[in-house]
Amino acid sequence: MSTLSQASAAAIRSHEGGLKNSVELAGRVLLALMFLASGLGKITGYAATAGYMAAMGVPGVLLPLVIATEVGGAIAIMLGWHTRITAFLLAGFTFVAGLIFHSNFADQIQMIMFMKNLSITGAFLMLVVNGAGRYSLDARRAR
Repeated sequence: MSTLSQASAAAIRSHEGGLKNSVELAGRVLLALMFLASGLGKITGYAATAGYMAAMGVPGVLLPLVIATEVGGAIAIMLGWHTRITAFLLAGFTFVAGLIFHSNFADQIQMIMFMKNLSITGAFLMLVVNGAGRYSLDARRAR
């Protein structure tokens, strides 16, 4: 481990109470922000989104469920409410969405979008294993 890495790890350990908890909260908010924006965007562009889904072979009648998943899931992750379950569901949702909407791997942009979905799936799986952290409704409920 490099000196910089050792110093960073030591700094985090020495400030675990505040820094670690704040970084966990920031990580959850940043991870969920895209889903909140995406879900709200689907509301304002409802007809276009339903048409795009139908063109990709997904029935447009599922759009309310997609919006609820994105907006509700994002809020739950941000608040740290039922984090492990929500993160597991969002991991599956993100992976399946990547397979459906970004599976044209001959197109470099689509390949990058698929890899983005894989990365987000991985982040959600880390939340499944580690939970939301101290600054969360889950932690408050556990006290």
